[in-house]
Amino acid sequence: MIKKLIAAMALGLGMAGAIAQDINFGIISTEATQNLKGDWQPLIDDMSRQTGLKVTAFFAPDYAGVIEAMRFNKVQIGWFGNKSAMEAIDRANGEIFAQMVNADGSQGYYSHLIVNRESPINTLDDVLKSAKNLSFGNGDPNSTSGYLVPGFYVFAQNKVDAKTIFKVTRSANHETNALAVANKQIDVATNNSENLEKIQQRFPEKFKAIKIVWTSPLIPLDPLVMRKDLPEATKAKIRNFFYNYAKTDAREKEVIMKISKLSGFKESSDKQLTPIRQLDLFGQRTKVEADVALNDADRKTRLADIDKKLSALTAQ
Repeated sequence: MIKKLIAAMALGLGMAGAIAQDINFGIISTEATQNLKGDWQPLIDDMSRQTGLKVTAFFAPDYAGVIEAMRFNKVQIGWFGNKSAMEAIDRANGEIFAQMVNADGSQGYYSHLIVNRESPINTLDDVLKSAKNLSFGNGDPNSTSGYLVPGFYVFAQNKVDAKTIFKVTRSANHETNALAVANKQIDVATNNSENLEKIQQRFPEKFKAIKIVWTSPLIPLDPLVMRKDLPEATKAKIRNFFYNYAKTDAREKEVIMKISKLSGFKESSDKQLTPIRQLDLFGQRTKVEADVALNDADRKTRLADIDKKLSALTAQ
């Protein structure tokens, strides 16, 4: 009887171990799922073969879907932008372990505002002056380049609200916004340098119909995030796979070039997000300063809290 009990317990532990080896890899919705799947599936297949883990791609209609999936342990590892990685760390028990590396050696990418090539709008000043007559395609609220960066540099610094300054405002992923601009379905939209390169590859005629009217400061390249509570042995396998992927193998180099013209991945940590957190707090501070609904005491309290957080980040 005791032998049977021990055997049953061993079987149960074995099954639990097997389940723990199943990894869902979350991929943020920067464009159509079929495009993302085509780009990422070869890497995910390689990850399964090389680590012995059963890795499955996880897609959601928006960034929040991947963040929430990690929060409830439906996703254990994922590709995030800096803003969505910040949410995954703060709300979903995540930690950054790697960062993308560009094939050309550059350290980041850029956020843009784009319009149709035939539009009379040529500068950010033109956008702001004509906003009440324009339709605007904002990015996903958890997007760094589509929402956070333009939200601060374009809108907060000019003391305007993207939700009210335009005739019409809506949110969509990068690809949808780019094609809407090319097709004259919206007047101006956010985008980024990486996605525009993909638009040029996949929709060359549509790309020709797009004009950039604003470019941001450099944004740090995207991080990879895993759940903190993964078994240490599993974490080691994942890190080892990404840190060594495409270092020498020619086919692997082709795989990551297709994902986003990368040369590979390097070690990183949550400290990568320090400038993004500062940017987010600066944006919050600007909004508080401009909020006429706040009384002086509340405004002073909120600004002091934000300044305390900024000081803590600077000290790091």
